[in-house]
Amino acid sequence: MNHRAIRAIYLFEMARTWRTLLQSIVSPVVSTSLYFVVFGAAIGSRISQVEGVSYGTFIVPGLIMLSVLTQSIANASFGIYFPKFTGTIYEILSAPISYFEIVLGYVGAAATKSIILGLIILATAGLFVPLHIHHPVWMLAFLVLTAVTFSLFGFIIGIWADGFEKLQMIPMLVVTPLTFLGGSFYSIDMLPPTWRTVALLNPVVYLISGFRWSFYEIADVSVAVSICMTTAFLVICLVAIWWIFRTGYRLKN
Repeated sequence: MNHRAIRAIYLFEMARTWRTLLQSIVSPVVSTSLYFVVFGAAIGSRISQVEGVSYGTFIVPGLIMLSVLTQSIANASFGIYFPKFTGTIYEILSAPISYFEIVLGYVGAAATKSIILGLIILATAGLFVPLHIHHPVWMLAFLVLTAVTFSLFGFIIGIWADGFEKLQMIPMLVVTPLTFLGGSFYSIDMLPPTWRTVALLNPVVYLISGFRWSFYEIADVSVAVSICMTTAFLVICLVAIWWIFRTGYRLKN
């Protein structure tokens, strides 16, 4: 394995984060803090508890997932799209580095940035509400699994997109609405039976449910189902990336 090439791609992508610190770290943290202020004050005053947990505390896992999902996709998609845009992707493809090592460098950097952001938001949440994590190991496992999975998904979007508009289309029109409708700010058990069945078709529900269980041992669906659904999406992304590199889709033409 070409560790030097992986390290070069990884460090280059991580360096871009520090150059755009305001956009990459500060902005998501400030936005999440505003969610705590607005939802915690406005809705929290009307909903005292959800399944025995105060509302302000209940929404913490959902807010972390919201940021991790969107930032994983944004970081990975822009990371691979920019070399396509500038034409330097051909230098990477012709370099003595395998496709697996290319994906490892870009996706590893995107996932690392999202995990750091998630931990920062978790620490920020502790300033607003009391937190107690029942299963910290599982919490980190869900955080890492989600960051890696959606970084892979963002990598696919970055290769598929042929313009900056398409780069933003799926995250804005698909991922963000699914996250808001996936139980970030409520339990799907609060929904009528018909809408609860519809909500279970949303894959984000399983991510947020499993992540929330690691905090409070409450979940909308089984933890095992959450892990299986996330792993299944991870495998689908890996297969899609394998196909892209095997056929050269949007890379060699």
